[in-house]
Amino acid sequence: MYSRAETAKIRKDFWTAFGLYMKPVPNAEGRRTHWQNYKTGIKNIYFRMKAERDFASIGIEITHNDPELQQLYYEQLMEFKKLLETELKECWEWEMHTYDEHGKVISRTQKVISNLNIMNPDDWPKIISFLKPRIVALDAFWSNIKPAFEEL
Repeated sequence: MYSRAETAKIRKDFWTAFGLYMKPVPNAEGRRTHWQNYKTGIKNIYFRMKAERDFASIGIEITHNDPELQQLYYEQLMEFKKLLETELKECWEWEMHTYDEHGKVISRTQKVISNLNIMNPDDWPKIISFLKPRIVALDAFWSNIKPAFEEL
């Protein structure tokens, strides 16, 4: 069992390593980006990467407090589902009005891989290999469809 401080340090070390690994990778517009804290530029829409004790995941979360507006954003994202799947070369899970780990209502699409543990440094290459191509693909996807969300 790890102490809270040890857990925090291991998590910080992982995300620092991920950031260093991704640093030379330009975004879809050829610019440097802070991949582990990706900014979509649209309020209440986030790209979330998680690495936990039993899984890693990446997804798009819509967190608008108004359920109707959250649904509107979700439905707009659904309009681009085929484009997203083409960019990612895989299908993701879609959930409207579900709950996050804090009990907040969100809508999201995500991909989860089980049996990876951020606390095990031997799993870090697998976690990074899972996250890297997907965050790069999300960036390419977002560079094409972001204007549709700027108009909402």
